[in-house]
Amino acid sequence: MSLEFLLRWMGALVMASVGWWIGATLAERSGSDDVRSLLVLALAGFAFGLLLTPYLTTRPAGWLRRKIRQIPAHYLLSGTIGLALGLIIAALLAFPLSMLPDPFGNILPFVAALLFAYIGVMTMVTRERDLIAALRVRFSRNGSGERYVILDTSVIIDGRIADISRTGFIDATMLVPRFVLNELQHIADSSDPLRRNRGRRGLEMLNRLMKDSETPIEIADMDVPEFHEVDMKLVALARDLNAAIVTNDYNLNKVAELQGVRVLNINELANAVKTIMLPGETLKVHIIQEGKEPNQGVGYLDDGTMVVVEEGKAHIGKKKEVVVTRVIQTVAGRMIFAQLPKRNGRSAKSS
Repeated sequence: MSLEFLLRWMGALVMASVGWWIGATLAERSGSDDVRSLLVLALAGFAFGLLLTPYLTTRPAGWLRRKIRQIPAHYLLSGTIGLALGLIIAALLAFPLSMLPDPFGNILPFVAALLFAYIGVMTMVTRERDLIAALRVRFSRNGSGERYVILDTSVIIDGRIADISRTGFIDATMLVPRFVLNELQHIADSSDPLRRNRGRRGLEMLNRLMKDSETPIEIADMDVPEFHEVDMKLVALARDLNAAIVTNDYNLNKVAELQGVRVLNINELANAVKTIMLPGETLKVHIIQEGKEPNQGVGYLDDGTMVVVEEGKAHIGKKKEVVVTRVIQTVAGRMIFAQLPKRNGRSAKSS
């Protein structure tokens, strides 16, 4: 037996009682003792109660429940706090307002309660992000607040942040907003195989971060509803929280810098920690392929730095000791040019 069925019958009985009472009142005033009018009004009340009760009880309750579910939790919390503050202010004003002459003394306390409750809710909901950001900044300056760095989609998919987080270099809580997680899920559900694989890799990396990271990581329901693009949401949220964005997206990097948001770029970090080699130094490199120029061989260091070896084509597949001749910094990274060591005026032959 459903709740709506029970409420229908309860409403029908209540409305039937009301119909009977109305009929009895009318009969008493008219001096009539006709029972048929009482039964007609009682049955009419019963029918109306049976039909209309759900529209006065369960249907509005269901609509209200659906609307509440659609409202973000932080808005509900902010609205509740604003309502409480507004009612506190109205309560403080109720006594002096009640001392006013009638009818103002009776009306104004109630009006003040409605007015300040509305102002409190609207103020907290519309300025919620600014107020929270101000509190976070204040606590952070006092040394007792929590500091954040915000991860964007590209850096999660890249995966190197998982290794960096285990080293302890990031000393702030890593924050993943819900809209970044939604974008990862959208990419993982893409019909394009390449995008789908990237999205799934991102979700795997995020799961790895949650399990293995030495640095605290938090997935938050924070949103910036006035922006639709994820990059703009990230910049606005980072500005509000006084946080840095961790990314390797060049465009996001530039947009954030223009708006005064600090950026931690993984690619720049990788280039900064690569091995520094000076001309004349020797190193060992495994030559794995042919270079662009004639007789060149190409190998890579452990950190991914490309080493171009003059006259190295003949040594493909071998690990050789080479001498650095020059180092070039390019947009793609650092390149090292080297040659085989000279022996008796000639390059060393294959051993």
